[in-house]
Amino acid sequence: MGSVDSQQRVLSGMRPTGRLHLGHYHGVLKNWVKLQHEFECFFFVADWHALTTTYDDPFHIRENVWEMLIDWLAAGVNPGSATLFVQSHVPEHAELHLLLSMITPLGWLERAPTYKDQQEKLREKDLATYGFLGYPLLQSADILLYRAGKVPVGADQVSHVEITREIARRFNHLYGREPGFEEQAEAAIVKMGKKNARLYRSLKRRYQEEGDMEALETARALLGEQQNISLGDRERLYGYIEGGGKVLLPEPQALLTDASKMPGLDGQKMSKSYGNFIGLRESPDMVAQKIRTMPTDPQRVRRTDPGEPEKCPVWEFHKVYSDEATREWVQTGCRSAGIGCLDCKKPVIDAIVEEQRPLHERAREYESSPDLIHAIIQEGADQARDAARDTLEDVRDAMGMVYR
Repeated sequence: MGSVDSQQRVLSGMRPTGRLHLGHYHGVLKNWVKLQHEFECFFFVADWHALTTTYDDPFHIRENVWEMLIDWLAAGVNPGSATLFVQSHVPEHAELHLLLSMITPLGWLERAPTYKDQQEKLREKDLATYGFLGYPLLQSADILLYRAGKVPVGADQVSHVEITREIARRFNHLYGREPGFEEQAEAAIVKMGKKNARLYRSLKRRYQEEGDMEALETARALLGEQQNISLGDRERLYGYIEGGGKVLLPEPQALLTDASKMPGLDGQKMSKSYGNFIGLRESPDMVAQKIRTMPTDPQRVRRTDPGEPEKCPVWEFHKVYSDEATREWVQTGCRSAGIGCLDCKKPVIDAIVEEQRPLHERAREYESSPDLIHAIIQEGADQARDAARDTLEDVRDAMGMVYR
């Protein structure tokens, strides 16, 4: 695990598809803002991933990268708390992708759920490309390059983390057993001192004979505290307890994020492709216009007709933005025709405009000084490359690609 505590590292990325909307804010960015204070976070713009489906029309990617970065910064993602970078600025992603492609069975990529799914959805595009097939492997390289132990994903993306775990397991199995591995591991146990050595052996036995996961966690914590063994010995002992070799690439865990509760203007999921979204940095006038023209309960043809909030898309917005008292007012007023649809929409408009005010303020600072964003991204790429080089050194070494 090198000198990193992979359980404290988080990696997440987004394809640059242009300006983000409230669905992205409530589904991803608010979570990132929270995570950046709890973990060592790497957040990246997945520009190479964008090419896998838009290789024939790449001209918007550059513009989209900057717009999306401004959205991240406006939402409160802080370059002082997290490492922000653009994927293609860290060429190590491509090298690890290439090296892992040597050991990844073709069948693993072909059975990735998104492979068939996207080909169905994007039938008008020719996706019979090497890059598109390798999309899940590039994602795995993104994660493994930083030895990230946690990857925030929605339930529909858990399979991507699963394939990454399989690839890490295969890599460790193939390359983690150096000659004389067991002898070196046994020698490392002795260096821990009698008491710790006895505890380690007992935990190892409990895990290997009884599958006791608690013993595995305790042993990992014990190794993490050892001052008198080298990093290489620590890696050996991580692998030895699990019955394998050195853990060169730790297996990541999916950090499940709640699905965005943000509805679209038409009651469907908020999405660019449905054209039913409110942008993250929408002007207050446009927010008001979009909410005012939202469809409501079809039964309320006239102001005097009673309605049913559960059948109205605006009610879904009240669930996100309104307090208990306002929701009570909507329920009573709508069913009794005591309030009209425009009355009902006003608190939603006010709440969204209020939520977006600090986002607009932060965004203005970056829009007026593009050099600031370039500096943030340059610094982020330098930090990311430092972490990435450490991993690649170990990977090259394990695969016999170091010539001294």
